[in-house]
Amino acid sequence: MALGHEAVGTVVEAGPQARTVKVGDVVMVSSVAGCGACPGCATRDPVMCFSGLRIFGAGALGGAQADLLAVPAADFQVLNIPDGITTEQALLLTDNLATGWAAAQRADVSPGDRVAVIGLGAVGLCALRSAVIQGAATVFAVDRVAGRLDRAANWGATPVTSPAAEAILAATGGRGADSVIDAVGTDASMADALSAVRPGGTVSVVGVHDLQPFPLPALSCLMRSITLRMTTAPVQRTWPELIPLLASGRLDVDGIFTTTLPLDDAPKGYAIAGSRSGEDVKILLTP
Repeated sequence: MALGHEAVGTVVEAGPQARTVKVGDVVMVSSVAGCGACPGCATRDPVMCFSGLRIFGAGALGGAQADLLAVPAADFQVLNIPDGITTEQALLLTDNLATGWAAAQRADVSPGDRVAVIGLGAVGLCALRSAVIQGAATVFAVDRVAGRLDRAANWGATPVTSPAAEAILAATGGRGADSVIDAVGTDASMADALSAVRPGGTVSVVGVHDLQPFPLPALSCLMRSITLRMTTAPVQRTWPELIPLLASGRLDVDGIFTTTLPLDDAPKGYAIAGSRSGEDVKILLTP
């Protein structure tokens, strides 16, 4: 099976039901697919599809790390890349930026808030910048990799080595962050997030958990009135908000792609990603 769920490309063939794209169009493809015809998909959120969401590169759908990709329900899944949007920006719009944006929205970020982002990979860095655009006054950027902490600090965040709860509580006079975004999704990161958030605050989890039971501290969450949300990105629904912000320059995602390789060198790209170095964040593969 070909892997990959983030893709931009040129349309080489269009089925008879495709109305919004034609051969030769340069498009981006939502990483999360829906049927495109049900009331759930009418919300522009593929997660709400009555038939259940599907993800490219997993299960029945082919992967994007290939020369050709078949896209069902193209009118729903695909968007012509608008003028002023770069290839790198379009790729981030297919998943990482949409996920980071939704993570900040679901974290109830308000102007002046203190927000913590746990995990400074591509999604975490997108969430960091999204939180700032949505009004965060202070962003605690949490990771174990020094280079990634430095990168976040260069973008105006306050770097904190994980686990971060103790440092965040100290920096906020014992109160905690108004919102915490967990872009890792391990037991350790989720426990850290729940410990670092203030009473009445919100924890927004977009990191993918390992499917093992998580020991939720339910009594503590109840007594502190914590809101916990877990989100798969409503990719298509974010596009009308994010595209103008990117095109205007108000939202900057430069520096998230750090390496470009030909598709034939994908194993090298996976090794780079697996090293979790401070110099490398996200790899772009070019068929």
